[in-house]
Formats: sequence, C-alpha cells, structure tokens
Amino acid sequence: MNRRTRHLVVVAVAVLTATIASFGVFRAVERMPGRAGQGARQTVVVASRSMPIGTALTEADLKVVGWPAGSLVPGAVAATADVVNLGLIVGVLENEPITTSKLASRATGAGLPPAIPPGMRAISIKVDDVIGVSGFVSPGNRVDLVVTIRREGDSMTRTVASNVQVLTAGTRRDQARPEADSKSTSVVTLIVSPEDAERIALAQSEGHIMLVLRNPLDEQPTVTSGIKTAELMGQSEPPPPAPAPAPAAKAPAPRRVVAPPPPAEPAPPVVVRARTVEAIRAAKRTEEVIK
Repeated sequence: MNRRTRHLVVVAVAVLTATIASFGVFRAVERMPGRAGQGARQTVVVASRSMPIGTALTEADLKVVGWPAGSLVPGAVAATADVVNLGLIVGVLENEPITTSKLASRATGAGLPPAIPPGMRAISIKVDDVIGVSGFVSPGNRVDLVVTIRREGDSMTRTVASNVQVLTAGTRRDQARPEADSKSTSVVTLIVSPEDAERIALAQSEGHIMLVLRNPLDEQPTVTSGIKTAELMGQSEPPPPAPAPAPAAKAPAPRRVVAPPPPAEPAPPVVVRARTVEAIRAAKRTEEVIK
C-alpha cells in the first residue's frame, strides 16, 4: 500500500467515526428529559415597546410571537384583538408577554383609575431630587412620608404615613418622553387609605414633606413620637406652661343685721279737763260740771 492509499484510508475512517459520533450525540440529546414537545409552539401577544401603567393598548403597541407550548405564561393572550383598547394596570417592558392579570376590564377602561385597589385612594405630591430620594423612587416602591412643620420655637418632624405604595412616578407628559430626554420626576402618585390621604393633604399645606425609601420586604408600620428642635440639639424639652390659676371664689358678703326698732313708748294718758257750765233756769242759777 502506497502512501497516497494510506492517507485515503485514514481520512475515510475519520469521516466514518465522526458521522457515527454525531449520530449518537443527536440521539442522546433527543432522548433527554424535557426535549419532547419543544418543537411545538403557540402564538402569544407581547409588548412591542415599553409602556407605563394606564396605557390604552393599540395595534401598534402589540405584536404576536411564537412561544414554546410547554412553557406558556399563565394568562397569556393569543390574539391582539382580545386586548386592543384595554388599559394596563401595571407597566410592561418591550417583548414582555401581555397577560390578563396586567389588563383592566373593558368596563373600567384605561388610565390610572383601574389600577387603584377598592377602598384606597390615589394622591399626588410634588417632589424634587431631594424629596424624591434622588430619583430612586419608582412605581411599586414602598415609602414613608415625613413632614416637618416649622413654628416659632416649636419646630417638629414626624412620620405621618408609613409603608405607602408608589403608583406612578412622573406626570403623563414625563412618561411619554423618550428615555434619553426624560428629566427628574416632579410628581409622585401614591396609593393610600382615605385617612392617610387627609394627613398627607394637611401635611402638604402646613409643612414640608420628605419621602423615605424602605425595603419592600419590611411591612411593619413606622411608629415614632416625632422629634422637636430642642431634642435634636440635646436640650431638655421645656416644661409645659403652668395652667393659669383658677379665680378664687368670692366670699359671700356679710349680711347686714338690722336691729329691730325699739318698742314704742306708751302714749301719755290723756288728761281730760272738766269744764263748768253755768245754767240759769228762771230765777234759779246753777253750775254743772261737764267732763
């Protein structure tokens, strides 16, 4: 056997060995658990762009893609006609599947109201880079609201609402801007109870509000007594002013004792003087005494 023949035999053996090995690997992979049925696919509606909460879906916002039938997302939608004109109650990202749990009903429509749970209220507060925790407050976060009220000689800071969920960050105009042109949010919308809504509204009008970001796993309410300026500077809190003394009860005026009038003196006896009357009868003259 010459040299050329030996080279051809080696090449043929190598090709045959590679073919057998490839076929064996293919059959082994095909028999692996979880591979059966992977080729079956089903149509799923996904978002064609990132959209914030409250967006009314249109045909341009959606697209249909193939999805493995064995790993479908619960509540996935197969046709765009089933979700057009419905509103999102949560924000979605590009290529994220649209599920029924992320959509409002046709009766409630689109916008922000369908995302508000029953019995709760949505209230917005004006924020800046400091109040909004340097822009790190985003939808779904949990925050505490702290208010500082300044009064003459009696400034105080206290938590007025705790474990409050952020519904949206930014106005509708901010959310419609491209990501590259977006600026710091100026408004944050919160989901609160009616009682907390009253406290927050009063705090906005009477003092200065700050947002305090908290761990989403920490659901314990914040209970504090607040802090005053004197306590912050390490001074003892001045005692409360003493209540004004109650006016002393007036002593009853002494009754004036009026002495009884002296008994009247007995009237002096009336002295009756007798009078003498001279009477003349014919030639006889007489005197009679008349008392």
